[in-house]
Amino acid sequence: MHPGNAHPLILFDGVCNLCQRSVQLVIRNDRDATFRFSSLQSEAAAEILQQFDYRHAELSSVLLILDGRLYRKSRAALHIARRMDGLWPLFFYLLFWIPPFVADPIYDFIGNRRYKWFGMKETCWVPDAELRARFLDDGIVERPTANEPERSRLG
Repeated sequence: MHPGNAHPLILFDGVCNLCQRSVQLVIRNDRDATFRFSSLQSEAAAEILQQFDYRHAELSSVLLILDGRLYRKSRAALHIARRMDGLWPLFFYLLFWIPPFVADPIYDFIGNRRYKWFGMKETCWVPDAELRARFLDDGIVERPTANEPERSRLG
């Protein structure tokens, strides 16, 4: 992604151990620090999702905001993989042909068991000071709107 483009925004369940590890995996494989993050439990995420007229009763899906579009479940995961470094984009090219009505139930099967299999924290994960600038929860990154791409204050 070129510097002039908006940063993709990943919204994730901040108390889910699997989700936290997934975000850390993205961070390790995002050499250019392209992605921004916010926990679904945050006020920032609530404001953003309201702008997209998206309501979630459960925190059952990773969400990705990319180029003014909201992706969820398997489509979000695949678009995230596509923009990661290393061999991760292969997952996008190998699996994108699987329609969401097939892929999402598999995603849901894992998502509905993630707390049981991987555990959860009592509070949302707080990144260290070095990573904090990539998280909306601190108010360091401006919140994108449905019609306006995200802009970073980081320069």
